Amino acid sequence: MCWLAVRSLSMKDNRLVRDTIDEKLALPVGVTLDRFIKWNQQDFPFATGELSQLLRDIALAAKIVNREVNRAGLVDITGASGAANCQGESQQKLDVIAHIRFMRALTNGGEVAGIVSEEEEEILYTGNDQARYVVAIDPLDGSSNIDVNVSIGTIFSIYRRISPLGTPVVLDDFLQGGTAQIAAGYVLYGTSTVLVYTTGRGVNGFTYEASLGEFFLSHPMIRTPEDGAIYSVNEGNLPAFPGGIRTYIDRCRERNYAARYIGSLVGDFHRNLLKGGIYLYPPTAKAPQGKLRLLYECYPLAFLNEQAGGAASNGFQRLLEVPAQSVHQRCPLYIGSPRMVREVEEA
Repeated sequence: MCWLAVRSLSMKDNRLVRDTIDEKLALPVGVTLDRFIKWNQQDFPFATGELSQLLRDIALAAKIVNREVNRAGLVDITGASGAANCQGESQQKLDVIAHIRFMRALTNGGEVAGIVSEEEEEILYTGNDQARYVVAIDPLDGSSNIDVNVSIGTIFSIYRRISPLGTPVVLDDFLQGGTAQIAAGYVLYGTSTVLVYTTGRGVNGFTYEASLGEFFLSHPMIRTPEDGAIYSVNEGNLPAFPGGIRTYIDRCRERNYAARYIGSLVGDFHRNLLKGGIYLYPPTAKAPQGKLRLLYECYPLAFLNEQAGGAASNGFQRLLEVPAQSVHQRCPLYIGSPRMVREVEEA
């Protein structure tokens, strides 16, 4: 009798397991990035698939960089490379690797005529002179956090070139201004790898499923909260900030806002985009123009944040309307929930 009871229980458990497996198999896998791009191709009547392919090329490079980041501690690719980039900043080994991966993907994809990268002083010519697009990119933002396993990211901005097809790209192709961007986004390499982008019709996020090698839609039509209770700033520089910014930070403290700052622009921005908050990088006496780069850090995140209902400013004007004068131009940045950004502008 006891044996029969155990056998009956075992059969019941097996049925439960099978039912659970059947339910899971019945669930949809989800919408892949590739399928999502194809579904939305019709939003660009002037393009014949080139922009879609360009976004796929970025996703491919992101998968490769994700692999390199995940195994960095095992194959000795953490730490400084011993060289400096064009802005005099120490390059990490992964900075160099990410730069190479994205340059190869964008060049071999054939849809990009020229690239501006944080890691190179001059425009990179791909040889694809018939291509319609140029890209400004920070291949690996927050790379100083690599050695301590903190989230890092990639930031990119895409423009439709204005120089004639069949000729090499020119500086003006990259200095069209923030409002001329046709697509922008970022990749966050963290507890999961997430690609978030906009083509001017809302913001969507995709999470990488490594076992399938695919990005799946995980954050459809992201909307950032109108207000927030998080402020992200390096308070170690507080004495050097302008008086209005110090006053605003004091208000944040008085209101018991949460201070959240990890020193990785993509990581801090992504959290505030989803939860509501503001990221601040003010000018200082040492860096009166700010430290962040306008073309491949501030512009793309400002474009994306506005598409999600947020706001971005240099402290005095809408950031997307700040004129671009050089490819490595720096700019103060206040970005996040619109009410918080407006209060900073009024401080």
